[in-house]
Amino acid sequence: MRADIDALEAISAGDFTLVGPLGFVLNKQQWLERYRSGDLVTHSLSLKDPATRVYGEAAETIARHVQHASYKGHPADGQFRATHIAVHGDGGWRLAGIQLIPIGRPPSFARPAEQRTGERPATT
Repeated sequence: MRADIDALEAISAGDFTLVGPLGFVLNKQQWLERYRSGDLVTHSLSLKDPATRVYGEAAETIARHVQHASYKGHPADGQFRATHIAVHGDGGWRLAGIQLIPIGRPPSFARPAEQRTGERPATT
C-alpha cells in the first residue's frame, strides 16, 4: 500500500483537489490521508472509454471510472463519470483535479414508456 501512496503523491500536483461523488471536496493531503489511514481501500479501479483533450499546458480526460473499494469497512463500489485535469510544469504532467459524478439511470421522462414504473406504452 505504501508504494501506491508514494505513486499518488508523485503524480498529483501540490494543489490537487478531489470532488467526490457526494459533493465533498478534499485537498491533496486529505485525499492521501484516506489511503494512509486505511479508511479508503481500493481493490480495483479502471477508467473506461477515456476521451482526452490537451490545451497547451493543461489536459482534460473524461472517462467512466469503475471501482471496487471500501471506506471504513463499508462497500464503496460504483461507476462514476470522472473528469481528470492534468497540468504540465517542471517535472512533467501532474494530476491537478478529479471530479466524480455517480452514473445513474435516466429520469423517468427520458426512458421508454415500458421502463417507467406503473406506466404502459401508448397503444394506437
